[in-house]
Parts: sequence; C-alpha cells; structure tokens
Amino acid sequence: MKFFRVVLSLVLIAQFTGCMQENDVKTIRLAHGLDVNHSVHRAMVKMGEDIENISGGKLRIEIYPNQQLGTEREILELIQLGSLDMTKVSVATLENFAPKTRILGLPYLFESRKHAFEVLDGPIGQALLDNAQQFRLKGLGYYDAGFRSFYTEHEPVDSPEDLKGLKIRVMESVTAMDMVKSLGGSPTPISWGELYTSLQQGVVDGAENNPPSFYLSKHYEVCPYYALDEHTFSPDVLIVGTQFWNKLSEQEQGWVNEAVKRSLGHQRKLWADSEAEALEEVQKAGVKISYPNKEPFIQMTKEMYKAYEADEELNNMIQQIKNMTN
Repeated sequence: MKFFRVVLSLVLIAQFTGCMQENDVKTIRLAHGLDVNHSVHRAMVKMGEDIENISGGKLRIEIYPNQQLGTEREILELIQLGSLDMTKVSVATLENFAPKTRILGLPYLFESRKHAFEVLDGPIGQALLDNAQQFRLKGLGYYDAGFRSFYTEHEPVDSPEDLKGLKIRVMESVTAMDMVKSLGGSPTPISWGELYTSLQQGVVDGAENNPPSFYLSKHYEVCPYYALDEHTFSPDVLIVGTQFWNKLSEQEQGWVNEAVKRSLGHQRKLWADSEAEALEEVQKAGVKISYPNKEPFIQMTKEMYKAYEADEELNNMIQQIKNMTN
C-alpha cells in the first residue's frame, strides 16, 4: 500500500512538472498533511503570496494540503528523490531522517514557548537544521506547533497511572514511543489520516497532540477528555530539498529566505489565536479539559535523558537548553 501511494504521488506530480518552469517562472511544489484552516497552511499561503511579490512573479508556490501526496514520511522521501520541493514536517517524523533532531522530542525539555523559541531561533536550532542537509533535506525554520497533550475516549489522563493499559497513538517516532512506554502506556504508531477511524473503531484508546490539531481533526467527537499535561513541545520544521535548493540562484535563495522569514512570523502570531479558539470550541462541544500536575510525568520520563549521556554532542545540547531557563 505504501509503495502504491508513493508511486501514485509521483504520477500526480508528473502531471504538473510541465509548469515547473514556464515563461521563466519557477514553481515550488509544496505538500503537507494539515487541514487548510490550520495556521501553518495559512502561513504557507502567505509565503506563496510574498514570494511572488518579492520575486516579481519569477517564483511561485503550488500547495498540496491534506496528505494529497502522502504522509509526512512519504513526502520527505519524495523530497529526497527530488520529486517534491518543500514541506512542513513534525520534528517527530524528521528524527527518522535526521537523527539528531530527536532531542527536540524529549518530554519536558522546554519550560515555556518563550524558552523553546529562544533555543530554536538560536545556534542550537540552526545546528539541527544544518545537520539535516547531509540527508538531502535543508531546514529553513520552525513553525509553532505548541505543546502536545493526551486526549482519550473513556477516562482522562490526569496522572501517569491513568495511561496504564491504554493504547495511545503516536507518530512514527522512537522518542514518542519511548515517552508513552515510560509513562506506562502502549504506544501505537498510526498515520494522521487514519487516526479518526482508528479512534472510532477502538484500535487505540487515545492520542496526543496540540489543541488546534485536536480540534481541526474533529478527534474531540470521539475523545471527550483532554488532559493538558503538555509533555512535549514539538515544532513543525519547514523543509526544502537540497536538490531543488541547489538549482536556485543566490538571488532566488534570498527571495525564498525572505518569504520564509515572513511566513514563520505570521504563523506564530496565528498560532496563539488558533490555540485559544480550539480550546474554546472543544469545550463547547462537551470536551472535559483538565490540567494535571506535571511533576509525576516529569519524574517518570527522566530516564529517557540517560540514553543521551554517552553522546557528548547531544548531551551538551540538552544541558545548554536546560541552562537557558536560568
């Protein structure tokens, strides 16, 4: 099935390759898995408008949302092949391609959104973006994806004990799976597009994600409990393929970077509003929101950090991130 989807994606993209460069206009093919009402998609639309204006119409962006061209993993594979140009990907998925980024998925690494973006917009965040280039993926910046928390069908997760025996959907991320295991749950990787049905059919008992994703996916229709334990701050990363990037002139790269900069700033402003709206709307729909004591979750996930002690580079990064809160 996966092979078929990738082949189908390539066929669909091939239909558009004729307009990749027509009348001296270059088209950037961007695919992602989010709803068109999501703040990231809206920021990408703005990026497309900006890049046309900045370039005087010489560059444009064609956006394929809602997993039209595959899952995040499949889209990254297409980008590595040069069949797609750009995407946004959760850092949890990116860790399967650029392993060092897995530290960003460690639970309770960031104390606040401010702390997170001081790290992501600084030398550590840039070093992790640069590291992906050896895997034919160039990181351009970080979108706000907020804090992830547990939502469940039958009972709220107000303590780690409440996770025992529960099958929790996670992304295809070893770090995410280890986190759920450390809290006593049973991690179950399922693609985002298949999750609603999996929740309905009882394949899993719950999942974990940020408020806008919980709301826009309509998962609240199946899971009426949302416990804001805020275990991870997993940003979305804007990625461009190095094959495509290296074909751009220095001037064209500058146009892209300027449009990206504006897009990142715009999305982060949109995010705060979308997060507040999501929490308000799911409560109106009957979802019971709780605010668990985070300390038991923090204590039970501390063991995950020991796995990084032998890696001097990553351990140093973790310590630097922790020290930035002082």
